[in-house]
Amino acid sequence: MKQDRIAQTSQRMASVTMLLLVAMLAFNIGSWIFPDVFAMFCDITNAATSLDIKPDSLPLWQLLGAIVLSVIPFLALGYGLYQLRALFKRYAAGEYFSPEAAILLGRVGRSIAWWVVLGVVCQPLSSVWLTMMRGVGHRIINVGIGTNEVVSLFIAASITVIARILQRASEVDAENRQFV
Repeated sequence: MKQDRIAQTSQRMASVTMLLLVAMLAFNIGSWIFPDVFAMFCDITNAATSLDIKPDSLPLWQLLGAIVLSVIPFLALGYGLYQLRALFKRYAAGEYFSPEAAILLGRVGRSIAWWVVLGVVCQPLSSVWLTMMRGVGHRIINVGIGTNEVVSLFIAASITVIARILQRASEVDAENRQFV
């Protein structure tokens, strides 16, 4: 009974994770293409809004470049969410302590770390890209790292350590099964 509940919850989480992945990318791209529509319904900020630039005033090539730069960190996070989805599917199948599950969890942790690192790197690149057409003295390089990034890196490191512990636990479990 309890395992059925865990399996059902894990299957739901796999579906929700996939929805989150698609929604995250759609919202990011949508905030660039339809900034006024998104501003009416939610408070989404992108590099342009933080620099007080209207995305619809940008030439198409500059807008597309800004979208690409903003999507790069999300691709790393998307990979992690995809791995998390695969992990939930394994849990739904009852594979709680398999080496594969531990590997998937480790990938989730590393993906979160890459998401943070790429976000920190792409932020100044985006600000340079968006302000490159301005005159000398009006171009901006926006660099920043805050508590959100530090906490996210800590969570990523914690998930990676837990994944290694689970991998070791699965090795010990496999050794114990050989003796029984």
